[in-house]
Amino acid sequence: MAQTVIDTTSDFNHKSWNHKSTTFITKLSPMQKKLVSIGILLSLILLIAIVHSANWIQGSLFIIGLFLGATLLYARFGFTSAFRRLVSVGNVQGLQAHMLMFVVATTLFAIILSTGFSFTGITPKGYVSPVGVSVIFGAFLFGIGMQLGNGCASGTLYNLGGGSSSMILTLTFFIIGSTLGAYHFTFWMEDTPSLPPISLAESTGLGYFGAWLLQLVVFAAIYWITIIITKKKNPPMMKPLPTTTGWKRVLRGSWPLFTAAIVLAVLNALTLTVRGTPWGITSAFALWGAKTLMAAGVDVTSWGFFSGANGEALKKTVLADSTSVMNFGIILGAFISASFQGTFKPKKIKPGVAGASIIGGLLMGYGSRLAFGCNIGAYFGGIASFSLHGWVWMIMAMLGTFLALYIRPLFGLKNPNSKDSFC
Repeated sequence: MAQTVIDTTSDFNHKSWNHKSTTFITKLSPMQKKLVSIGILLSLILLIAIVHSANWIQGSLFIIGLFLGATLLYARFGFTSAFRRLVSVGNVQGLQAHMLMFVVATTLFAIILSTGFSFTGITPKGYVSPVGVSVIFGAFLFGIGMQLGNGCASGTLYNLGGGSSSMILTLTFFIIGSTLGAYHFTFWMEDTPSLPPISLAESTGLGYFGAWLLQLVVFAAIYWITIIITKKKNPPMMKPLPTTTGWKRVLRGSWPLFTAAIVLAVLNALTLTVRGTPWGITSAFALWGAKTLMAAGVDVTSWGFFSGANGEALKKTVLADSTSVMNFGIILGAFISASFQGTFKPKKIKPGVAGASIIGGLLMGYGSRLAFGCNIGAYFGGIASFSLHGWVWMIMAMLGTFLALYIRPLFGLKNPNSKDSFC
């Protein structure tokens, strides 16, 4: 995920920071009250429009999106940066947070999927997708793209809401790449080798309890390996984020990574019980791009990607698309949170960053269509749903990250080093 959009070093005091913590207590920037008011007003207007155009289920998903955006922003929760720090210098803090997130999400998903629990009467179904060339190649492209774009799918949205100007370019070309991937979707699905969808719970005979135990063992093993890496490499720690004390830290300060990991897992499970599928992001980008082409007179209804439910979405307003309304919520939730912190301060985009954002967005958009999702739909949602393709996505995105470390300097982007703390 993208670099934090605020300067965390101005009032840094090592005496106020526990070395293992990702936050430190200091004086915070003044709250941007006008922006907070604007963000809340826009959210209320959009909520009313969503409920009027669709229903309260869509409205509820928009509210969940607001909380997702706030959680991501307050902790600067990273997927892109977690992979980059791990591969470059061996910092494991981000990956450890991912493992905690997976433990909570996997536990909740196992209960929900095995019992069919739902708040809306929609039968819950996890993200279980085929494992083939498309996933391998798509996840690899996404891994490169998120390191060049300085943000994954969720990172692009929350950093855009948080005031990162370059994310405008990343999102624009993310949409273009996703639309192109939708156009080529049939080729990748029909003309490249692939295994069928494999669920560790349903395809192996383990059942949800057995698959849950298996994944907990894997999560524990990965966490144990991260401890060994830390002892061996003694990598630099993440630069802590500024926070305050008491209840004020909820809206004004920053959140610890582990706190955000638990909240994200719970919100993903809540999404599953409300709309019947886990949290996703990038299918909306293909929809937005296709609707734009339709407005320009291009017939996209014949594309293989837009068959079934995706085809029905083309006929309706985007406010009826659950992924779209959650994306809108993430952006606004991050905007409101950054305004509470007083950190919404867009900056001029540097030429190198602009070029990397464009290429990164294209690679992520195209890769996400091939890989049945991004860091959220394929990695987070896939693994929590006990899908083998989620684990394959993780490995290939990590390999893409490794290659991207050699490409980033060509655009003037810095990689983490072993001498300094970093975000």
